[in-house]
Amino acid sequence: MKIFCAAALVLVAAGLAPAMAQAPHINMMPELQSKTPEEKEADALKEKAYRESLKKIPDAKGASDPWGAVRNAEPAKPAPAKAKTRTGSTAN
Repeated sequence: MKIFCAAALVLVAAGLAPAMAQAPHINMMPELQSKTPEEKEADALKEKAYRESLKKIPDAKGASDPWGAVRNAEPAKPAPAKAKTRTGSTAN
């Protein structure tokens, strides 16, 4: 009986999937309202003030290295390679 109920549930769910896909699409965003001339003027003033404030930001002086004082000024040098020695009873 449990198997029959489970199979019926799966069939019903499979039958609803295409029907749900055909549901009407709802636009959740309302239409944009036009702004009044006063609002447009206020937006223009805000934009101008924003651009002026961006001009006041100083330029970067270059890349900053927070670990620069910790590291050595020279890059690490690789260790010299050891000379290979042959081991065994005969020496060449």
